[in-house]
Amino acid sequence: MVTSSARPLRIGVIGTHSTGKTTLLKRIEMELRGHGLTVARTGRLGKRAAAVGLPKMQHHTVQSTEWVIAQGILDEINAVAQGAEVVLIDRAAHDAIAYFEAAMAFRAETPPRIERERLLTLASTQLPKYDLLFATVLDESMPVETGHDYDAHFRRLVDDRVHRLLANDVIPHQRVTSDPDSQAHAVDVAVQRCLKEALV
Repeated sequence: MVTSSARPLRIGVIGTHSTGKTTLLKRIEMELRGHGLTVARTGRLGKRAAAVGLPKMQHHTVQSTEWVIAQGILDEINAVAQGAEVVLIDRAAHDAIAYFEAAMAFRAETPPRIERERLLTLASTQLPKYDLLFATVLDESMPVETGHDYDAHFRRLVDDRVHRLLANDVIPHQRVTSDPDSQAHAVDVAVQRCLKEALV
């Protein structure tokens, strides 16, 4: 087991909406708990942003994006403070950048260069802390969450921006498709990494 003084492992996931991010983290969490590891999980940033009156989805602004990144960082700090051996991050910091860039493209607007660079710098402070980063891939043949009427064009824009950001910044990550084997492989990679670290 990892001792309480050890740095917890952090596993993040990013991707457009309704691509299985939360489900993937729940599966990883269940497996890890089954092996006796303590787990903390962050999430619900979009809903919380809306609850405080910030725009979301295709209406994202510099301010709402900054709030999401900063709140996500605070959530990670709080999760680490709980003493968990593994922290699962639903929507790692670059996710907010992808949504912001997609919103700008959706509205045919160009973000001020200095603001985009500032947001990227803020998000990039978290990258060295992630032991694993998963990026879900949009499969439009899969149904979206019940009760949600998502704009298909915006979902595609977010998916494009997620994978473009990861490629352009050469950010180590693993793509996760809707294929059950891809999902199972991601869970196995996460669990094996955590178990290996727990034995050190």
